[in-house]
Amino acid sequence: MSRPIRVLVAKPGLDGHDRGAKVIARALRDAGMEVIYTGLRQTPEQIVATALQEDVDVVSMSILSGAHGYLLPKIVQLMKNAGIYDETLVIAGGVIPQEDIPELKESGIAAVFTPGTATGETIEFITKNLKREL
Repeated sequence: MSRPIRVLVAKPGLDGHDRGAKVIARALRDAGMEVIYTGLRQTPEQIVATALQEDVDVVSMSILSGAHGYLLPKIVQLMKNAGIYDETLVIAGGVIPQEDIPELKESGIAAVFTPGTATGETIEFITKNLKREL
């Protein structure tokens, strides 16, 4: 018997806006996924510790602050150091310039969803790209 996909929705850095994160968290939950939302202003270390503790299948980060080029690769590196990157899908969303997306993908972010992306597209990406069997 399979279990629901477990998704950590995280807000790294000093960003104080979480409407987008809450929208995607609700959409994922409505699609039958189990969602753990960290709340605002999480450090990379806190996000990785929560991912480990909750044994999540997906780490989804929402960022608007402009610090994506530093924070998101740092989280990926900490996940690699903790030994959970190879079994955990890592995605991001928020206000991220198109020209920054290739570098984020090179750092290990599987997909970047910018404003206006339909929630169904994110849900479909997650279900088709999980790194481990449920």
